Formats: sequence, structure tokens, C-alpha cells
Amino acid sequence: MAILVAAILATAGCTSVSELGPEAEAAPANGCGVTTAKLADDDIAPITPAPAPALPVTVDSADGRKVTVKSADRILAVNLYGSLGEIVFSLGLGDRVIGRDTSTTFPAAARLPLVTPQGHDLSAEAILELNPTVLIADDSIGPPTVLKQIRDAGIPVVIVDDTQTLAAVPAHIRAVAAALGVPEAGEQLVTRVQSEIDAARATAPKDGTPPRIAFLYVRGTAGVFLIGGEGAGSDSMIEAIGAVDAGSEIGLKKFRPLTSEGLINAAPDVILVMTEGLNSVDGVDGLLKLPGVAQTPAGINKRIVDMDDGILLNFGARTGKAVEALAKAVYGPCS
Repeated sequence: MAILVAAILATAGCTSVSELGPEAEAAPANGCGVTTAKLADDDIAPITPAPAPALPVTVDSADGRKVTVKSADRILAVNLYGSLGEIVFSLGLGDRVIGRDTSTTFPAAARLPLVTPQGHDLSAEAILELNPTVLIADDSIGPPTVLKQIRDAGIPVVIVDDTQTLAAVPAHIRAVAAALGVPEAGEQLVTRVQSEIDAARATAPKDGTPPRIAFLYVRGTAGVFLIGGEGAGSDSMIEAIGAVDAGSEIGLKKFRPLTSEGLINAAPDVILVMTEGLNSVDGVDGLLKLPGVAQTPAGINKRIVDMDDGILLNFGARTGKAVEALAKAVYGPCS
């Protein structure tokens, strides 16, 4: 996760979270204490029947190039979040995928060879050994010199916009489907995913004061402790379940360093973290030792929700299911 840490730190700047907004009264979520948000099924549900790519096709890459794809027989779809590989499998083309990035860990892809042996940096050697007929990526992964090497080797490289929001998911699916010559399957998948997102949103309670949720990005081993705000990606997930993003509410943008005063001021009823991050601080007891956590309504009630790193901020074809799982963890009955 080293590159993810670096990417988040790049947005964090030096602004702390103290004295940015008024305190708020606690709002009810369920009273289950610590909850893990889990998908009902960890694997991918592909479109059926599997589509037959209609190629060649020339598409507009997000880097301004026009790229012609002649074959989808050997596909590599890689990025920081694992969402592009997830989309290709969901389009019914998983049997054509020949490698994966570090974040693509769902069962159907888990045994594929890694082309990011050093965290999230692409290896030109690993990619060229696999002899792909097309590489799909976005700006979250690199370095650019490796992408250039792949282009110079005659392999078409299609870059997809890397905006990480719920609203951007259909565009990502359409871009991947277009590059692989299966636009109809893309529309079918967009319809399914949007329906799942809408259904998940509908599970949010309609009555009462919505809970305030703060997303904390923590990496205890790296000494990284941040709070998410508007545009962090976590705000989209929190708002999708009808809750209030506590960071955005006090005026934060992207990610900012965590301070005791700031988190107490944000007054979250629930704290949301990635599972790996929670483990990196030795669980809930370690989380409660971070600045301000124990003094918030969430800390007092030990109202912590964790979710797998590869799902919470993935924004791939399982986004609707991720929203559903998050809503269930925040509002559902205790198990």
C-alpha cells in the first residue's frame, strides 16, 4: 500500500483539522460497537453470456491519445484501486485477463501473476513477459516511463479517467468496455451496477438525524494518520448511505492530518477505517489511542466500522454491493 499512502499524503498538505467547525450532537446509528462491513460474496458476478469483442476499435484515451486496439485476447487492466481488473471480469472477459495489480485480490483473479511486484509500481519486464495485446490503466499507477516502454513495444495502452466517485463509475465501465470492443456489455453492466447502487442507497433510514461518520486513513507502521473530507472518495460512500461525512462538514478537502481538536470538533458518531489500517494500529484499542478518537461519540461508544481496503474505495463494478455492505454495517441489526 506504499503508493496509496504516498498518493493520499500528496493531497494532505500541511493543514490540520483543528478548529474548523462547530461541534455536533451525536446521531443514532446502530449500537453494535465494532462492525466489519462485508460483501455477501467476495467474488465477481460476470455478465452472461460472455460477449465477443468486436475489434479493431479506436478509442480516445484519457491522456489525449487516440489508441487502436486490435485484439482483446490477452488483457491487462491495472490501477491503484483494483477497479479496472474488476470491471473487465464483470464484463465477462475474465478468462482473457493474464495478470493483475496488487489491489486485484478477488478469488477469480487472485492466482494471476502480479505485474506490480514492488507495491503498486508497474514492472515493464513482468508486463512484457506476459505479452498482452492491450493494457488498460489510469493515472493512479505508473511510473510513466514504464507505460512508455509498453507503448514503444507496440502494445496499445488505454488510459481511463481516474476520478474516484460513485458518479464516475458508469463512465469507467463504458471506457473499459469501449476499449475492449464490448460496448453493449458495458451498458448492461452499467445498468446492473447503477441499479445496485440505487437499491443500496434506498436502504438508508428515512427518519431521524443522519449519523456523522469520519473516515480515518491510518497506517500505524508508517506513522500516517489522516481524516478524509470532500473529494477523498470516502465522502461519496458515506453520503451514499444517507450519512453525513464529518470531515466535509467541517470544511475539509481531500485528506488532512489528524489532530485531537479537529476530530473532537468533527464529533463523529461512527468512525470508518480500512481493515488493514485498523490492524496496523493493533485494532480498536490502538485506534482509541489516536488523537481525539476516545473523546468523540464514536470513541466513547466504540462505534467503529472497518471495511476491506480493496472494496471501500474501489469504485469498480461491485460499488453497489460495497454501499449495501456499508449501510448494513452502520444501520443493520447486530449479529
